[in-house]
Amino acid sequence: MRKYRKLMMGLATVSALTLVAVACGGDDDDDATTATTAAGESGESGESGETTPVKLQLQWFSQAQFAGYYAAKDKGFYEDMGLDVEILEGGVDIVPATQLATGKADFALSWVPKALAAREQGADIVNISQPFQRSGTLQVAWADSGIDGPEDLKGKKVGNWGFGNEYELFAGMTKAGLDPSKDVELVQQQFDMQALLNREIDAAQAMTYNEYAQVLETKNPETGELYQPEDLSVINWNDVGTAMLQDAIWADGKKLASDPGYKETATKFVAASLKGWAYCRDNPDECAEIVTKNGSKLGKTHQQWMMNEINKLIWPSPAAGVGTMDKALWDQTVRIALETKNAEGQTVLTKQPDAAAYNGEINAAALEMLKGENLDLVGAGFTPATITLTEGGN
Repeated sequence: MRKYRKLMMGLATVSALTLVAVACGGDDDDDATTATTAAGESGESGESGETTPVKLQLQWFSQAQFAGYYAAKDKGFYEDMGLDVEILEGGVDIVPATQLATGKADFALSWVPKALAAREQGADIVNISQPFQRSGTLQVAWADSGIDGPEDLKGKKVGNWGFGNEYELFAGMTKAGLDPSKDVELVQQQFDMQALLNREIDAAQAMTYNEYAQVLETKNPETGELYQPEDLSVINWNDVGTAMLQDAIWADGKKLASDPGYKETATKFVAASLKGWAYCRDNPDECAEIVTKNGSKLGKTHQQWMMNEINKLIWPSPAAGVGTMDKALWDQTVRIALETKNAEGQTVLTKQPDAAAYNGEINAAALEMLKGENLDLVGAGFTPATITLTEGGN
């Protein structure tokens, strides 16, 4: 617990430094400023044969989690909208909200609670599209652990990543009547499943599309065969009722309000991106290959698994169309961010976000722009594929 608290204190320092970076956004490099200015001033350039340069900041390295954006670029959907999109990979030391707020990117992808925290701290960023309708976060234990729900975590060694990824877990435990700071032994978990595989912890944090598959790609030393879902017990926060909205498209709020060209560019960017996600729903194997072609180092079957699981987080979408905000899920996310305390007694948010934190007009306009293309933008009949994993995901 002491090591965990030291880590969280360190994260508080990182957060403070992030605020400084946001506040000092005027010192951007020339290239970033030029690209951002172009995105604002050349909103109609596609009609004259020119293209508007756009930088999109990802949350992590290239993988199928971002396949819709890579597909939109690869299939020419952005180009058709007059946009020249550069996709910027993320990493452990890159905060998408900061990249956007300081002008180093024109649009960014971020989990909703993290972005709202940055907004509360002064970053004028706005959610303009919410493709992901469900949370991909799980807590995974062994089937013989006796852990079937959050209430069973009492007295157990519970792994989590920290860095703002822990709030669904903490909300789930709190809802079950547990005090996360007293009733469980919190263990700082690496971004893999080794601690669970070695039985060093009782339950591990995992994403449906990544870490969960890592277990199923590993041989059971007792059988010599790969682990199967029945070997595991999974807590899904969507079922518990403490899921929080994840990957969303965020834009510069100040420019949305003052620059018509940037707003038009945002609408075109969202439209092409949603078309990319619809393409990946209907062509998942090709999209997995597109991501691999763009530098992902993940194995073939792991990438296919991830693409399938990401599609399950998006489809089916609300009746109004993909990217439309589900207000009930927004309200749930905000409530958990306001009320749930982490191990240090801190919440994600200290006050209700203002009404400008989400702008549904951009996504609605983007869907309208796509109406004439005979696209299925709801995916009511979407059926997930069955992916057979191989050892190591290769």
